[in-house]
Amino acid sequence: MKLLIRLLFPALLLLSCSRSGAPLIGISTARLASGSDCLSPNYSSAILRAGGIPVIIPTLSSAEEALAIVEKLDGIVFSGGPDIDPAWYGEPVLNETVQIDSVRDRSDSLLVLAALASGKPILAICRGEQIVNVLLGGSLYQDIPSQIEGANTHRGVFHKIGLEKESILYRLFQVDSIEVNSRHHQSVKDVASGLRVTAWSPDGIVEAYENDQVWGVQFHPESIQKEDTAWVAFFRQFVRKAAARKAR
Repeated sequence: MKLLIRLLFPALLLLSCSRSGAPLIGISTARLASGSDCLSPNYSSAILRAGGIPVIIPTLSSAEEALAIVEKLDGIVFSGGPDIDPAWYGEPVLNETVQIDSVRDRSDSLLVLAALASGKPILAICRGEQIVNVLLGGSLYQDIPSQIEGANTHRGVFHKIGLEKESILYRLFQVDSIEVNSRHHQSVKDVASGLRVTAWSPDGIVEAYENDQVWGVQFHPESIQKEDTAWVAFFRQFVRKAAARKAR
C-alpha cells in the first residue's frame, strides 16, 4: 500500500488541482544496469499532450501490487526495453544478441496479467507489444537478422509499413502505408489467439496488432509524436478510450 500511495500521489494531486476528470494512464518503466527504474520522457509527454495524466509505474514484485495499481488506473502503456527471456515462450536463448532483464520480465508479466484481467485499455509499444503477445500465448523471433533471411534492418531506421483497412492506424491516417521508426531486433512470430495483425513491414515483420482491449505497435509513436502531430491524435484516441472505460 505504501508503494501505491507513493506512486499515485503526484498524479492524483495534479488531477485534483488542474485537470479534474482526466484519465490516469499508467506507464511501465525500464531499468538501468544499476537496477534503478527509468523511463524516456517521451512516453509521459505523449500522454500529457493527448489529455491524460501519466502515472509512472515502478518495478513490481507481486501480483498484489500489480492488481492494486491497475485498479486505480484507467489505461496502461507498456514501454520499450530489452529482450524478453525466450523461456517465457518455451525456447532456449538463440545467440549472444539476446539481452535479458529477468527482473523486468517478472514485473511486466505481473502488470500485463493484471491489466488484461481488468479489461482496461492497453497500449503496448515495442517490447510491450512483444510481451503482451507472449503472455497471451504467442512467440517471438529472437533475432530477426539470424532468423529471417532477407529481412531489412530494423535498428535505427525509418521504413514503411502497410496498414490493414478498418484498423486503428488506417482510420487515423486514411492511407495504405505510413513511415515509422524502428529500433528492435526481435518481433512477433506466432501471433497469440485473439489478436488481429493490422500492419506489416515490407519484409513481413508484424508491426501492429489490435483487439477490443489492446493496441500493440512494434515501433515508437511516443518518439514520432514530437515531430509529427498526426501521432498526437493516435495517443488522444487511446486516452479517449481510457476515459470512456472510466465513465462506465
